[in-house]
Amino acid sequence: MSLLQHIVSDVIQMLYPHTCRGCGRDMLSRDQWLCIRCLSDLPHTQFAYFPGNDIERVFSGRMPLKAGHSEFYFTKGQLLQHLIHLLKYKGEQDVGIFLGEMTGQTLLKSGRFQGIDYIVPMPLYPDKEFKRGFNQAAVLGEGISKAMQVPQLIGEVVRQRATETQTKKHRTERWENVRDGFKVLHPEKLQGKHILLVDDVITTGASMEACGAIILECPGASLSVASLAHADK
Repeated sequence: MSLLQHIVSDVIQMLYPHTCRGCGRDMLSRDQWLCIRCLSDLPHTQFAYFPGNDIERVFSGRMPLKAGHSEFYFTKGQLLQHLIHLLKYKGEQDVGIFLGEMTGQTLLKSGRFQGIDYIVPMPLYPDKEFKRGFNQAAVLGEGISKAMQVPQLIGEVVRQRATETQTKKHRTERWENVRDGFKVLHPEKLQGKHILLVDDVITTGASMEACGAIILECPGASLSVASLAHADK
């Protein structure tokens, strides 16, 4: 970098400081969204490396999976909840892409998520997506797609009716709430494909199960799942 470029960079940092989205500290690199301290505080699960992990057990006996992973453990009041809040309610999509890339890099390193044909984000009901302005699962999927060099397929799997919030519902109530709520528009596109279904948080897995079951109705389709976080029931 030339002297002039250094000066311009310093001026930009003074006028428009780039801060860590976790703790607010100034950061020199605009390519990073978390400082080293906050990165080290994120509770990685390592699920991707272990068959029969907690996520795969969530769906065991309910839906056949090739592999499952959540990048982080979710704990209320901690850093990850703050970052998810920034993404979902403050519209900081760059944070979501960054976290998605971290997730995608883990999937690659594990060697258990090979042969993925498409990344499919868990769809939002159109009215909800319109109000929010984006689908947070698709934002995470964009980061995963970037890391894995696998295309993301948006708009092919849709949510065909609005559902109540899943918060505070038990597993059976969650399943009743989302059953028959999804549709594949062109099943031939997913025929024989290995799909990675992506969401922000997996708790009971009811929504993913309902969506995944529709995908698996496509002849020859197979399924893996990934999320940013895993929350206890």
